[in-house]
Amino acid sequence: MKIRTGGPGDAADTLALLDAAVAWLASHGRTGQWGDKPWTGRPAAVERIHRYAGDYLLRAAEDTEGRTVGVCVLAEEPPDYATPAGERELYVRLLVTDRERSGSGIGAALVADAVEQARSRGIGLLRVDCYAGDDRKLVAQYERLGFTPTEAFEAAQPSGPWPGQILAIRL
Repeated sequence: MKIRTGGPGDAADTLALLDAAVAWLASHGRTGQWGDKPWTGRPAAVERIHRYAGDYLLRAAEDTEGRTVGVCVLAEEPPDYATPAGERELYVRLLVTDRERSGSGIGAALVADAVEQARSRGIGLLRVDCYAGDDRKLVAQYERLGFTPTEAFEAAQPSGPWPGQILAIRL
């Protein structure tokens, strides 16, 4: 596997990974995070991924055959719903991996790469947020990747409040 800098041309692969992740989550009864509808069927979600691919640092993990197996989108500013850190930071805006390769270290490699991206910019804080509902399994996964929970939040959604957790790694 190699990790490379991507861009607008990676939006389709990112959306395919997200669609597969939604299908996997739904098949396990875990629709609280991203619902049960594909990202590609939601125009605002598609627009967001195209904006992320064009406006932020997209890092793509590729397998030995050149297939995209994971994507991490990084920005120096947090999303609107996240409390500002009060210092310079690198924020993981999106992290998605190929569910068929679960447990193969793709997410860990992308997080390690994000840490290196922060260090190379002289930034001492890497933050991420994630879905904190159900059994907090995703929060626990980020903790295994070296993040520490910092603050919980709720984002307003048409279906009701979306429970989230912000986590951080100090470099």
